[in-house]
Amino acid sequence: MQKKVTIQGYEGSFHQVAARQFFGKDVDVIPCATFRDVVRIGEDAKQSDGAVMAMENSIAGSILPNYNLLQKSKLQVIGEVYLSISQNLLVYPGVKLEDIKEVHSHPMAILQCLDYLENQDWKLVETEDTALSAKQVRQHKSKHIAAIASKLAAQLFELDVIMPDIHTLKNNITRFLIMVPVKQKIEIADANKASIYFQTDHSKGILSKVLAKIAQGGANLSKLQSMPIPGSTFKYGFYADIEFEQKKQLDKLLVDLKLMTNSFKVFGLYKKGKVVKG
Repeated sequence: MQKKVTIQGYEGSFHQVAARQFFGKDVDVIPCATFRDVVRIGEDAKQSDGAVMAMENSIAGSILPNYNLLQKSKLQVIGEVYLSISQNLLVYPGVKLEDIKEVHSHPMAILQCLDYLENQDWKLVETEDTALSAKQVRQHKSKHIAAIASKLAAQLFELDVIMPDIHTLKNNITRFLIMVPVKQKIEIADANKASIYFQTDHSKGILSKVLAKIAQGGANLSKLQSMPIPGSTFKYGFYADIEFEQKKQLDKLLVDLKLMTNSFKVFGLYKKGKVVKG
């Protein structure tokens, strides 16, 4: 049965690329204007089968608001995709480099490609979305406007990739979480990674003790992200990713951590993702 998942942005966005990497090319996407909508619709089994949401980038860091959305959601993490972001210059078929007068794209995409763009005499126009810019080039049959977007956007809107991989930093990787409604209770047989959230009583040295317990449990703490606790004064909760080899070992560790903390939540157990080309 064809899956239908929510993504932020338009068709042809890197969120859709990530969705295809995990679910396959036949996955149907529900474009959402905001990450809040991604979660709201994604956790509603009547509207979708889940959600794909960016959580962090190797250059820009964590997308902090999305961690809060995850914490409050009724979603279970079942996987992750590390997508190597490829920014490409797209044009209407037949348009040549010398025909281009303007380049349209999201401000972040333009920023990522400045080393290339500054060597050209083009007007740079910031837009709402990379994929939307590509779509508009197609709709308007633009002869003098190019867009910066994904290769998927080029395929969907039948545009030519006149210059591929024009981004400056080649190690630009975005991590996406793959999530489904909690009610589905999906168990990943070969899981080797867990995402959790916890709060401590903020007594002296308690965080150090929690981290030591993770190490003693034979697990690897691959990420630790602090976030302010709403309503508190400079008190923090922690999001953590833990890599493990044996589920029995992890189960014992999770029990120990729950006893050591005031608030504890497991977002999901899943298989560690690999970097794939966007």
